[in-house]
Amino acid sequence: MAKGKKKKTPANVIAQNKKARFDYFIEQEFEAGLALEGWEVKSLRQSKVQINESYILLKNNEAWLFGALITPLISTSSHIKADPLRLRKLLMHRREIDRLVGSVEKQGLTLVPLNLHWAKGKVKLSLGLAKGKKQHDKRATEKEREWNRDKQRIMKMTR
Repeated sequence: MAKGKKKKTPANVIAQNKKARFDYFIEQEFEAGLALEGWEVKSLRQSKVQINESYILLKNNEAWLFGALITPLISTSSHIKADPLRLRKLLMHRREIDRLVGSVEKQGLTLVPLNLHWAKGKVKLSLGLAKGKKQHDKRATEKEREWNRDKQRIMKMTR
């Protein structure tokens, strides 16, 4: 096992969906706010969130984050019933939502959450308008990643 440096994420990133970039071609990225409850924000400050299995639902001209797991803290108030998998509304402009609905319905694209991050003290979700990769595309991506890793090793040895 190599002594590798763990890649650091920027300080403002709360959670990333690394699998999304492997499974999809991201054609366009959007940023949306999230309607959250107080206990959810406290959990996000502690990075108690997973967005790997989540996706975006578009219905009634609204966008919703489905399947994101925000684990409640132990110190959450006893009079609040915390639901870690509840639907969370995405806050976007009407034009953006209409554009997304058109792309998803007409072009057959999907919306995937890419990361949760802080922006000016507020929680934002980066979401990507994506097209699914085929198995051979995933293999090519993996092969290219391995080749780049090998190139870096060779360059390091020659120095």
